Amino acid sequence: MPKRDTAQRRHAILAYVNAHGETPVEVLASRFAISEVTVRKDLSSLESSGLLLRRYGGAAPLPQEMLAEPAQVLSPHKRAIARAARARIREHNRIIVDSGTTTAALIGELGGLRGLVVMTNSLAVAGALRELEPEPALLMTGGTWDPHSESFQGQVAEQVLRAYDFDQLFVGADGIDLDRGTTTYNELFGLTRVMAEVAREVVVMVEADKLGRRIPNLELPWARIDTLVTDWRLEAADAAAIEAQGVTLVVADAPQ
Repeated sequence: MPKRDTAQRRHAILAYVNAHGETPVEVLASRFAISEVTVRKDLSSLESSGLLLRRYGGAAPLPQEMLAEPAQVLSPHKRAIARAARARIREHNRIIVDSGTTTAALIGELGGLRGLVVMTNSLAVAGALRELEPEPALLMTGGTWDPHSESFQGQVAEQVLRAYDFDQLFVGADGIDLDRGTTTYNELFGLTRVMAEVAREVVVMVEADKLGRRIPNLELPWARIDTLVTDWRLEAADAAAIEAQGVTLVVADAPQ
């Protein structure tokens, strides 16, 4: 069966389970006129993408607290940053995309890239990756669900990450302390530091209006950051301060 047909069937199965609740394999097999073996493969794929939960003999929808918020309209700044970050990715790269709205904007720019392997701790990112053509190989960290960041965190996620190595990490920030590095309101930032450990290039994607925010929690010090991608509103003094840290600075162009 063509890949596109398989993807459409899996989307239909997901919609059915979300609408009807916990559903046995045999019901899905009958409903979609496929074998139970095929149903189990589809359910395994959907679960690995973080879209539903397997149950003995069937599947169930994700709990409400694990569902991502409806997609928001992206600002022109986020879209421009995503395009500039995309230009740094080559086919067959192995990348990590951390949770966050700015990093999630990157996914929509990845269509057409062949051979990508993408690890994420975000259900929203995982779901968006499933829509791409060609579809990247998707890896999920697993771990403990954190409703504040809407992502998986914790020691299990850290152990999974340390089993791999990656070309690039794409990560956002709540703020940029020009003296220290990226800062965050979330106290669960250990996983981001592990992501940086296992990536050859750490790329921070952040809107210019977050520069200078001195939030108490230091997430990544400048020594762990290779590249910072921001938008055209960047002030000259801030640019000089970032480059003085030895970080490659990429400024996204304003839309024409």
